[in-house]
Amino acid sequence: MAFFDYSLDQLRTYRPDVTEPADFDRFWLDTLSEHPANPEPLERTVCAPHLERLIVEDLSICGFGKMPVKAWFIRPRESSKPLPIVVSFVGYGGGRGLPEEHLHWASAGFAELVIDSRGQGAQWGGGGDTPDIGTIQPSIPGHMTRGIHDPSEYYYRRLYTDAANAIETAQHLDGIDPGLLVTAGGSQGGALALVSATLAGMRGTPVTATIADVPFLANFERAIGLTDAYPYAEITDYLAIKKNMVDQVFETLSYFDVVNFSKRARGRALFSTGLMDPVAPPSTVFAAHNWFAGQAEMEVYRFNAHAGGGIVHTSHAIRWLQGILREG
Repeated sequence: MAFFDYSLDQLRTYRPDVTEPADFDRFWLDTLSEHPANPEPLERTVCAPHLERLIVEDLSICGFGKMPVKAWFIRPRESSKPLPIVVSFVGYGGGRGLPEEHLHWASAGFAELVIDSRGQGAQWGGGGDTPDIGTIQPSIPGHMTRGIHDPSEYYYRRLYTDAANAIETAQHLDGIDPGLLVTAGGSQGGALALVSATLAGMRGTPVTATIADVPFLANFERAIGLTDAYPYAEITDYLAIKKNMVDQVFETLSYFDVVNFSKRARGRALFSTGLMDPVAPPSTVFAAHNWFAGQAEMEVYRFNAHAGGGIVHTSHAIRWLQGILREG
């Protein structure tokens, strides 16, 4: 993929006027009130005894509609003090996978709560375990157009609520320092990290830091049409058939645009982007970064696509977070 977006100098100042519904806050406050979190996991079972230096638990948290959402709770076996916890989310089409896929945060001395994505988990990785519910309306295969005719029925209302509820459960887990909550993820997971931190703040639960790698679901008005890569192309394909739905689709998406959550965010954030990324175009990532209301940093990987900085960035993110926690 060649460079196709704005120059880096233009990206650093790109702050688009993203459509924001007048009732954005009310929509999300009502959603959170209608679908409250449960401080305690619905189920929990110790598993993976072969990971001898770790404690791994199979959890279910209370998601949208009181549905159980699967998660892994992974932490070092030997710890002399309460641990900061990283609540992590996965990319589009993936699920929570296997515990062995999530070892770097515990290896660095953190606890981690890995949240499954309802209805996903059959495209890559070790799979997912959480079903989805919702109205049945015509949609393109995938998740981007499920219920897109109405914000209250849209798939991402359920997924965003699951993510917000995960924060509330995470702070009550044993051995956790509730004052050191972190959200993290890449692509769709990066979007969920930003959204969940903002929604937790609306509930009065501050999140210390967010790590959003190549975040997806931002600046829809630019992304759709700028790139023909999936998953955004699911929406393009849908509108090519549902020609009379254009205004309604973009109205629905405005309630879920990560930029509108970034405007309400607090705490610290580390973003990353690849300048050759056709899946989450760099201008859309910079839009979320440049509107972030707290203190945000950006790592740019000039010759990378959606993989971003890969393991190099993972190492950087660990050290970045450790540095923030040392600062207090």
